[in-house]
Amino acid sequence: MADALPTHVPALIVGAGPIGLACAIAARRRGITALVIDAGAIADAIVRYPIGMTFFTTPERLEIGGHPLICSGAKPTREEALKYYRGVARVEQLMVRPFTRLVHAERRGEGIDCTVATPAGEQQVRCDRLVLATGYFDHANMLDVPGEALPHVSHWFDEPHRTAGLDVVIIGGKNSAVETALQCHRAGARVTLVYRRAAFKPSLKYWLRPDLENRIAAGEITAHLGTDVVSITPTAVQVRHADGREESLPADRVYALTGYQPDFALLQGIGIAFDEAGDRPLLDPETLETSVPGVHLAGSVGAGRFISEVFIENGRLDGEKIFGDRASQRAAEASYLEHPRPVGE
Repeated sequence: MADALPTHVPALIVGAGPIGLACAIAARRRGITALVIDAGAIADAIVRYPIGMTFFTTPERLEIGGHPLICSGAKPTREEALKYYRGVARVEQLMVRPFTRLVHAERRGEGIDCTVATPAGEQQVRCDRLVLATGYFDHANMLDVPGEALPHVSHWFDEPHRTAGLDVVIIGGKNSAVETALQCHRAGARVTLVYRRAAFKPSLKYWLRPDLENRIAAGEITAHLGTDVVSITPTAVQVRHADGREESLPADRVYALTGYQPDFALLQGIGIAFDEAGDRPLLDPETLETSVPGVHLAGSVGAGRFISEVFIENGRLDGEKIFGDRASQRAAEASYLEHPRPVGE
């Protein structure tokens, strides 16, 4: 059984993904003790990626702390990335507590009081600085249609094997939905793709588009574009086409891969201010500090609803902004600008 959490730490980092770990490394190298907690495992978002997935980016752009990411191919796989990030945490001797969740935080005096839920129960931890690197993968964009909570409906996809011989409906048309459709098809599923837009976006991965289009042209995958989901039953998905016609699609499994968003309730509960539209938290661009003194946002959570602006590749530099000086901040920014992210990633 893990020891109790310390009652006070100079820095509490919430999120043990690549960006949270990079923040902890930046703090440690400046002599700042940081406790890293995560509601799931280390790199939990990557844990939820489909088994066998390959990243679209090259390994050097996923590296943190100057540790090389060695992979067998040109681009790392899910398994290689998981091995890498847990290895970095071990080598850097980071204080990481998985399956430990931040419930609430409040600024009091010169510090921040945090309520943290551990497997053994809730504990209080006071910190001088709080860094939220919670990402967005825990909170799916809901369809808000009847039947969405049925047991055969999921907002995450992990393994195509279990779909063999089944009627599978995949809702969505971005990279994750298209990749899922192709994997399920190759596992022996009868796949139908439902997308509310009339066409796939240009940002679709360049190797997925021709593959999908060829499968559709061959009649191996059925695609309904410009189509909305009306409801889900235990055996079917009811859809409405652009012309108003409704159709019932057989479905043994349903994957609603319609995107994700940060935990806005957690941010608002801490008292973090948002822009007028309520879409983006207000941040100091140089330090990533929020409207609550001592509370910083790192990675995609800082982009609010605009999560496509931040990736591992640029978010991994946020620790330098939070814990470094202005020189290290400029160096971090220059590092990313030297390697801009190609369209479609």
